[in-house]
Amino acid sequence: MEQPSGGEASEQSAASVPDEPAVQDDPAAPSATTPEDPASDDPASEDPASEDPASPVGRTWSTPAQAALSLGAVVLLVVGAWHLAMVFLHVAPASSVTQKYQTQVDAWVYPEFEQNWKLFAPNPLQQNITVDARVKTLGADGSQHTGSWVGLTAQDIADIRHNPLPSHVEQNLLRRAWDVYSSSHNEQGDNTGGQRGDLLQQYIKRIALQRLGRDWHGEQVVEVQLRTGTDSVAPPPWSTETWPLGAAYRELPWWPVTDQDYAGL
Repeated sequence: MEQPSGGEASEQSAASVPDEPAVQDDPAAPSATTPEDPASDDPASEDPASEDPASPVGRTWSTPAQAALSLGAVVLLVVGAWHLAMVFLHVAPASSVTQKYQTQVDAWVYPEFEQNWKLFAPNPLQQNITVDARVKTLGADGSQHTGSWVGLTAQDIADIRHNPLPSHVEQNLLRRAWDVYSSSHNEQGDNTGGQRGDLLQQYIKRIALQRLGRDWHGEQVVEVQLRTGTDSVAPPPWSTETWPLGAAYRELPWWPVTDQDYAGL
């Protein structure tokens, strides 16, 4: 079999390969050497949340804000721990620690955080104590008249009842005044506390005059008298305790009233 010559083989190979269409330059087509858009490689451009300043994902606290929040948290923790420690020492039984820091504890607790109870107290207060006052007035003809009793404690109870935020004055001013007065005077009203007893007598006297005023039914107040009523709280039904029925009253002497007693009221 005859082999084609070299020239004929070249012509057959050339004839078997189709001619490729000529590539024409298209001005609208991108050049192969044109660099890609740099924005296409930016991952942030594909995340719409990164462009929204209101998005919670992209919001971070600044360093000053974080420092302020941390400082506020530390201050709250310190104040809370200090308050709990002071109140604990106030209601704790007497010890060397409470005696050493008694001044600091009293300065923090009184008057807003006073606690009328003690840890490990064997028996809470089982009495209701009320304070009443009445005045003696001077009429135009020179005669004196004695007014009826006014319940000072009843006034405080009326102000506290149904009040979600009663003031410290309404809750404790009169009660504490009587407590400290009775600790410095005996049942007959005699002063057993020296100069401190005189100050405590003036203190509770001025509280009564502040409630009653300078005049009573149009007549000048010349004397004032206080009394207390002690009524025992009934024990629970299962208790075998007995208690006296009715309130026991203790009347204090009549105290003269001058203009100096109203100073600052």
